[in-house]
Amino acid sequence: MTGFFHGTATAMITPFVGDKIDFEAFGRMIEYQIQGGTDVLVVLGTTGEPATMTEEEKEEAMRFAIEKTAKRAKIVFGSGANSTKKAVEASKKAEAFGADGLLVVTPYYNKCTQNGIYEYYKAINDAVSIPIIAYNVPARTGVNILPATAERLATLPHLAGIKEACGNMEQICETMRRIRGKMDLYSGDDNLNLPILAIGGEGLISVVSNLLPRDVKEMFTLVKAGKLSEANALQDRLLPVIDACFTEVNPIPVKYGCEALGLGGGIPRGPLTELEDAHKKVMDDALSAFGAKKVNA
Repeated sequence: MTGFFHGTATAMITPFVGDKIDFEAFGRMIEYQIQGGTDVLVVLGTTGEPATMTEEEKEEAMRFAIEKTAKRAKIVFGSGANSTKKAVEASKKAEAFGADGLLVVTPYYNKCTQNGIYEYYKAINDAVSIPIIAYNVPARTGVNILPATAERLATLPHLAGIKEACGNMEQICETMRRIRGKMDLYSGDDNLNLPILAIGGEGLISVVSNLLPRDVKEMFTLVKAGKLSEANALQDRLLPVIDACFTEVNPIPVKYGCEALGLGGGIPRGPLTELEDAHKKVMDDALSAFGAKKVNA
């Protein structure tokens, strides 16, 4: 399946205040993304900290995102798990809440085989009728979707794409070769957004666009218009902010960045911790050098 979305998606943080979701900040973030030209909002992906949220909180977040967005952008909910049964249940629930699509991370910790990866996605494919984006991030999950497996996934009717965050451009190029015209490729690594788009990626799912959605969208537009010199210049400016977003494990730095820009965000839930002071300075300096302005300032 191809054509689910062409453009930029933001892997949204979930803002917290105390031990609750900060819905005021969440609404502000959604508006900021839509005004910045973001095409898709990814809610409850890794960046959204779903592993530390209750089922009730996840349902509240889904309901709020659907109502607040009001079809002004597509909504994709994260629904992956380390159990196929749980992933199927979460995917069906997300579809029932009104998701336009699903972002499904590979099963983590269990370290299944390539055949196990296929069967996992096939079970989800058979249970829902909305587009599914497979998410390959082996550094977090311990499981890598190899190119031949991606090609196999492309035969499933609801598999709309793969979000690639394996960090290996040689592998990503081979995956693109195998799935081209059958299933779309999306960048899942802000450092590699430009080269993945250049080899035919249909879009990107970004962390840094929590902070700079308009600029990330502009970089995408420049690449797709063939203006690579301008795209490179913009990506060069974005790279220090991208690097600042990964001085500690995601989403620790980007949540601080959202606070620094006046969007809110709060402190990540344990076992994640507040950004260390030295890394706060890295983020502050990067945002200042880029010329980022506080929201509504």
